[in-house]
Amino acid sequence: MAISPKIVISDLKAPVNGTLVVITDEDLEFGTASKAALKPSGDLFQRVAKIEKFKGKRSKVLDLAAPSGLKLEHVLVAGVGKAKDMKAEDWLKLGGTIMGRLPAAARNVTVLAELPGGKLAAGDAAQVALGMKLRAYKFDRYKTKKKPEDDEKPHAVEVKFGVEDVAGTKKAWAHASGVGDGIILARELVNEPPNVLFPAEFARRASELKKLGVQIEVLDEPAMKKLGMNALLAVGQGSERDSRLVVMRWNGAKKKSETPVAIVGKGVCFDTGGISIKPAASMEDMKGDMAGAACVTGLMHALAARKAEANVIGVIGIVENMPDGNSYRPGDILKSYSGQTIEVINTDAEGRLVLCDALAYTNERFKPKLIIDLATLTGAILVALGQEYAGMFSNDDKLAERLTEAGKVTGEHVWRMPLGPVYDKMIDSKFADMKNTGGRFAGSITAAQFLQRYVGKTPWAHLDIAGTGMAAHNTEIGDSWGPGWGVRLLNEFIAAHYEK
Repeated sequence: MAISPKIVISDLKAPVNGTLVVITDEDLEFGTASKAALKPSGDLFQRVAKIEKFKGKRSKVLDLAAPSGLKLEHVLVAGVGKAKDMKAEDWLKLGGTIMGRLPAAARNVTVLAELPGGKLAAGDAAQVALGMKLRAYKFDRYKTKKKPEDDEKPHAVEVKFGVEDVAGTKKAWAHASGVGDGIILARELVNEPPNVLFPAEFARRASELKKLGVQIEVLDEPAMKKLGMNALLAVGQGSERDSRLVVMRWNGAKKKSETPVAIVGKGVCFDTGGISIKPAASMEDMKGDMAGAACVTGLMHALAARKAEANVIGVIGIVENMPDGNSYRPGDILKSYSGQTIEVINTDAEGRLVLCDALAYTNERFKPKLIIDLATLTGAILVALGQEYAGMFSNDDKLAERLTEAGKVTGEHVWRMPLGPVYDKMIDSKFADMKNTGGRFAGSITAAQFLQRYVGKTPWAHLDIAGTGMAAHNTEIGDSWGPGWGVRLLNEFIAAHYEK
């Protein structure tokens, strides 16, 4: 179950009880309110810090349990090192670290969000709160028996943030909280088992964004067949679960007719590889092959929740790739929505078939300013970049630079990979306009080269998130298998360049 601590923004004079969190720097100094709160304990902090060799370094936390002289259960002292060097991502991580160190019994927590000798910016305080919200999340709804250690995880009911700029922090938190809800939605979708989250159910959950003012349109198989989305439909034809394509529209710009930004996601709810079946080992991870679509859905939630002043289209193609007597086969030739024909070489190269129809449809129907697609597309990108960076391919330098900068702000990094006509030769087909795979070499590049044929001259970027979108390793902001990667990145990108 997702846990979301109640965040209350107040001033620095609010009464403190339960657990107190204060911030210190490498000089082990405190802000005014923090000094006053700790004063009754005398030199307790200095003595314990010396014993524990606590130096106030970034994201290091000193725990003072039942401190003498204070009517508190705990005091956590969180270090920031040199405060002037802290960036938004660092404040986010600090919040996650604090949440991870809260005692199991904590129900009332006060965070004095102030800096030694300076004011903590409203946006930075909101990032600390967001880090706590994200770290508190866990996915355990299917566990009927809890281990003893599960009861020891932090689950604070209320976290009170004492800040100097109350109005500014409330405004910043309203923005950050909406983004946090979008990230948690994306995590939920990726974490769900495939027998629960199949295409129709995914479409239903995306449709719930109507409550936030997002316009929703769901295309079923007859509608897609009528449009000629034969590539997308081919992937799902071996499954008993019908495919869907969902269009989500957020019209938040002051000028409602403003040309939208379009975000497209791959949503393969489960990928067996089809007739070109995958090895059994770790196939269970293929429930996360819809992380791109999850990100798009979470992003649309975030934009609507914070009332983003931008027009954004989110499109997700949702299928299940299964082996069956009706499955598409290696050797098949498919006519895609754009009219281009594709020779199927490997049915496990299915994501690009879903995306090519979704991209061409989005481009033709909405004529957007730009298109960004996200997909857990190739194992090759995982080999190249691991889980630290997503592979980025783009036909537009400005778009690529902006995504790179957004990644530096949020910590969801992208690394630009090459595109070029020389790679087209690898996917040329003897029998059709192209093959759906160019073989082992340059696998991520030829996949991107394939997608590029469906966007025309529209500025476009493809993010291969096979390494970042699922099976995440533990971080300061959570240990969720589905990390919700990309929601913060694209939210930052849109906020920085397509809102006032």
